Amino acid sequence: MKILLTGVAGFIASKTAELLLEDGHEVVGLDNMNDYYDVSLKEHRLEFFKDKENFQFHEVDIENFGELEKIFSKHKFDAVLNLAARAGVRYSIENPHVYMSTNAQGSLNILELMKKHDVKKYVLASTSSLYAGLPMPFKEDLPVNTPISPYAATKKAAESMAYTYHHLFGIDVSIVRYFTVYGPASRPDMAQFRFMRWIDEGSPIQLYGDGTQARDFTYVDDIARGTILAMKPLGYEIINLGGGKNPITVNEMISILENELGKDAKVENLPFNKADMKETWADITKAKTLLGWEPTINLNEGLRLCVESYKNNFEIQSKVSLN
Repeated sequence: MKILLTGVAGFIASKTAELLLEDGHEVVGLDNMNDYYDVSLKEHRLEFFKDKENFQFHEVDIENFGELEKIFSKHKFDAVLNLAARAGVRYSIENPHVYMSTNAQGSLNILELMKKHDVKKYVLASTSSLYAGLPMPFKEDLPVNTPISPYAATKKAAESMAYTYHHLFGIDVSIVRYFTVYGPASRPDMAQFRFMRWIDEGSPIQLYGDGTQARDFTYVDDIARGTILAMKPLGYEIINLGGGKNPITVNEMISILENELGKDAKVENLPFNKADMKETWADITKAKTLLGWEPTINLNEGLRLCVESYKNNFEIQSKVSLN
């Protein structure tokens, strides 16, 4: 298959591209290389694809309809995996317009061009942030009508538009809701990366809340694998991709990182952010049934791999800006 993969220099999409190539697919990757976080980390990820013959990279923003149309006109895609997004709950409160233009308008641009160029399959990366305030474990049929951050609201908009294009134009849609993805060379605004760096450097961890908040941590390779499995024809489905077991507290994650690094953490507790969720926990019954998917890497093993990658790529990862 020939796949259009957006956000390809990003944390999850770069791993998805790697697995797609291993499976023998051709990948056309797009990324606008924005500076939301240190671009050197994105460039580091793209280095992996430099000599891959079934991979093309275009520095294109999905908000730019004209440039995006040139890509669709040049290629006949079998599927689009839309992983491009402005991510991060707290930053969305400060810059809501950017989130709306990328996550909502950018997604609309892709759907409109899929309709025009008769591309049949759409996979949209969405978020567990939509489940705020609902009973756990979170099931896909829960009414996610009260997003508590601009990030979640714009992801909800993207989901709704995807359903509209499925209903009106017959596009086959899989929406995959990700639960707290972590892994090697992750975004530097993510807790796992920041905490690992701060513990190693002896700097205080800036922890919002008391650390008892809990997450359904999911390793990036598992997430990428589930995203690829979601390319199968499904009609219209929303599917959770998460750890699927009891959520693990942030304090427990810190403890594992301390053990892996052989250093004690210094913790600076800050006020809990009201846009954050207290807990997340995925019901992954649907993923097991429809995709034959479940996670294979637990948090202990995943964090060991994160620390190993950090040490092996110390010159790059130790210099990535955390701001």
